[in-house]
Amino acid sequence: MKCDKCRDSIPEGDECRYLSQTLCEDCYIMIVDRAKTCDVAATHAAKKHRAALGQQGTEGLTKLQQEICRFVQEQGKATKAEIARKFQLADWELDKQFAVLRHCEVLRATKVGDQVYIVLFDDQNS
Repeated sequence: MKCDKCRDSIPEGDECRYLSQTLCEDCYIMIVDRAKTCDVAATHAAKKHRAALGQQGTEGLTKLQQEICRFVQEQGKATKAEIARKFQLADWELDKQFAVLRHCEVLRATKVGDQVYIVLFDDQNS
């Protein structure tokens, strides 16, 4: 059996059904649980929670999230494709990680010309 979206093989019994589509687990999650980076309530809650714990910068983030931040800091800016390639992340997984980092106001996206880059939240150069 093949996923209707990505065309990968799906082991028998592991398929997911969504709106008459047969999907692998990754594609199903990507469709039904889309990460929202621009979520005012999530940003407010994350900021309050981190402040209550005395967390700043990358404190309290997962190891992967900290590594993503370090990579962006070292590069100055990075595209989502560069980050995904560096950490071998599926698009949906990177979107989830970036949403958390955006809500915590650690990273943000900025457009330079026709290209969107991920930069440090406080980067004034972009």
